[in-house]
Amino acid sequence: MEKNQPYVFIDFEFTMPEGKMKPNGFFPEIIEVGAILVVNNEIQKQFSTFVKPNKYPILSERCKNFLKISQQNIDEGISFEDFVLAISEFEGDKPSVVVTWGNMDMKVLRHNCQQARVEFPFKGKFVDLSMEYKRFFGDQNQTGLWKAVQEYGKEGVGRHHRALDDAMTTYHIFKLVEKDKQYLEKHQPTTIGDRIDLSKVLSKMAF
Repeated sequence: MEKNQPYVFIDFEFTMPEGKMKPNGFFPEIIEVGAILVVNNEIQKQFSTFVKPNKYPILSERCKNFLKISQQNIDEGISFEDFVLAISEFEGDKPSVVVTWGNMDMKVLRHNCQQARVEFPFKGKFVDLSMEYKRFFGDQNQTGLWKAVQEYGKEGVGRHHRALDDAMTTYHIFKLVEKDKQYLEKHQPTTIGDRIDLSKVLSKMAF
């Protein structure tokens, strides 16, 4: 992590249609958010809330079953506009680096902002950690968030598909990948002299 650079680790859960046939005009809407603000490897702020969708306020059974979110959770959530206002407070004098697992979170946020006619809350750069992970390990396919953390011999935080837990798990994987990158940058390749004792070889060759 860059010194004094704010990082926001964020995860959203979205609405889902009931089946493969989407209702006319359907698009994913944010219904839960988890966000963590980190500066100099210290968590400065956490934010978690349910969000009321504007277009389709009634959740599908598929969505409720998959995410283990109830209609009451959503009905008691905040408006999308209030959510954007709250998350924009994560942006200080220096624009944050926003880190997500996958690229859908920012795509959906941007589209939801356009639909609601509110300003997009982030001005810094974005990091898709799943792509960083894929490139670093040379995987052919993108790895799921919790599978990735298990490949490190760790476990995810809390429960999968809960926004704040997934955001925290993303932060933990980020630290693990950064640690590995630093190791590779500092690690010097071994020379043949490191691997064998040349003095012994030469003594054996002497007549």
